[in-house]
Amino acid sequence: MRRVVITGMGVVSCLGNTVDAVWEALLAGRSGLAPMTRWDPAGLRNAKMGEVRDFPWDDEHDEATQFALHAARAALTASGLDGAGVGLVSSTNFGGAASWDSYLACLQAGPIDAETAELFHEFTYSRTAELLTEVLGLTGPRRVLSLSCSSGTAALGLGLDLIRLGKAPAVLCEGHDSLAYSSMAGLSILRTITNDDIRPFDVRRSGTLFGEGAAALLLEDADHAQARGATIFAEVLGCAVNNNAYHLTAPDKDGEGIVAVLHAALRDAGVDGAEIDYVNAHGTGTAYFDVTETKAVKTVLGAHAYAIPMSSIKPAVGHMMAAAGSIEALVTVCAMRDGQVPPTLNLAQPDPDCDLDYVPDTAKAADIRTALSISSGIGGNNAAVVLRKWEARDA
Repeated sequence: MRRVVITGMGVVSCLGNTVDAVWEALLAGRSGLAPMTRWDPAGLRNAKMGEVRDFPWDDEHDEATQFALHAARAALTASGLDGAGVGLVSSTNFGGAASWDSYLACLQAGPIDAETAELFHEFTYSRTAELLTEVLGLTGPRRVLSLSCSSGTAALGLGLDLIRLGKAPAVLCEGHDSLAYSSMAGLSILRTITNDDIRPFDVRRSGTLFGEGAAALLLEDADHAQARGATIFAEVLGCAVNNNAYHLTAPDKDGEGIVAVLHAALRDAGVDGAEIDYVNAHGTGTAYFDVTETKAVKTVLGAHAYAIPMSSIKPAVGHMMAAAGSIEALVTVCAMRDGQVPPTLNLAQPDPDCDLDYVPDTAKAADIRTALSISSGIGGNNAAVVLRKWEARDA
């Protein structure tokens, strides 16, 4: 089977618009969550969000599309590829939600004209993928996913499959979403948003807080990458995607869906649970999910779960929706590279049912060779990816 590696990464988030800036902020224990300034958050459960600031905005494209283009261009540039033959897997929860809000405002103001119709085009989920292939010259296969907050990790799995099957020598996998009023209103109505801080695994947790941005990882056939002398950041060993088929927002109490996806990801990777050195948790800070995720990890890894760190970066960047799995995989690669585990912020009173090492508040050193990143989302979607520090060997 073809080995698949990561040769490029790019990111946009409330902590910064480069991989180095985001990683340094995470290790320093900083959070980018603050009251929204781009529009009035009145009426929502919480004004605090992970808003992207100091970004080179343009007036031509939707906010989320701009995030995706910035991250994807950075990943492609870092890889040293020019786009020829490179595939794309683009993922999003809400598409061009800011353009949708503008479109509705225009409809209320008067009849549809050409400018209003273009706003609808910017909203469509396929628009970002269209633009990325055009601007970056990506001539390989193109796919668009929307699997709620598991989308970014699922995109990595699809990119992995495309390369393994010989459909493309490299695939750019990205997740993106923006903080638009309509999407935040919907999530607020679902009561997924806390009126406090986001506190994963803390007994006081009461919900999550959302962030915006994008993250992109360039996956490449290892032989192809080595032949051209590319810098290799990590290897993608395996991935799995499934669905709880249980409830729109709540996980099943025993975490059977998450357990199944973790077993499947380890099986696809050819890795035993005892080989995992770090888990980047979904860690949303919601009442039910944190216990369910903890239980699932213990079920799959057994006693080994107590011997390794497991942290959530969501208190620092917010829940980045479709970009959540993408940025968490990116951060996991950085953790393996530098031997540092990013902390879980706001964890002062651990829930007795959440009894693993969540690395509260301060980063810690760890020798990480193999890591697991977990994503879940509304609709019961689950995804998990297994990553390993790059080690060249004979095929």
